[in-house]
Amino acid sequence: MSKAKHVSETPATQFLRQHEVEFGEHPYDYVDHGGTGESARQLGVDEHIVVKTLIMEDEDAKPLVVLMHGDREVSTKNLARQIGAKRVAPCKPEVAQRHSGYMVGGTSPFGTRKRMPIWVQASVLALPRIYINGGRRGYLVSIEPAVLVDLLGAKPVEAALE
Repeated sequence: MSKAKHVSETPATQFLRQHEVEFGEHPYDYVDHGGTGESARQLGVDEHIVVKTLIMEDEDAKPLVVLMHGDREVSTKNLARQIGAKRVAPCKPEVAQRHSGYMVGGTSPFGTRKRMPIWVQASVLALPRIYINGGRRGYLVSIEPAVLVDLLGAKPVEAALE
């Protein structure tokens, strides 16, 4: 993409600006069910540094956010064990949207409708920079991963399936 596309504000970018977080903007052409593989391919980055935002719930239907490498899946058993839950499962898309305020495919951990506990795969925090959804389909922001802990209070877990 030669010409930078202007991207309008989202609750996520408003939140980041409000907290004076430096971030890069990376629009791409959203593809249904393309996931992090598609965004990484279009942006020319390794899928491992593209972090997906997953809205899940525990056995009491309490929502939580899980941040995971784009090229890894979440072991819900390991996650549940580490966070002291009996079980954890992904929310249905309409439930996830109600909790986060974002459409599935455009979910960001920043500026969510509800405050939810946030868990991040520990190895994400070791990366120099990550790409994460900016609150709209087809739009990622690049940030330092420390922002997840410093600003959101994300707690590290070991929940990646290889």
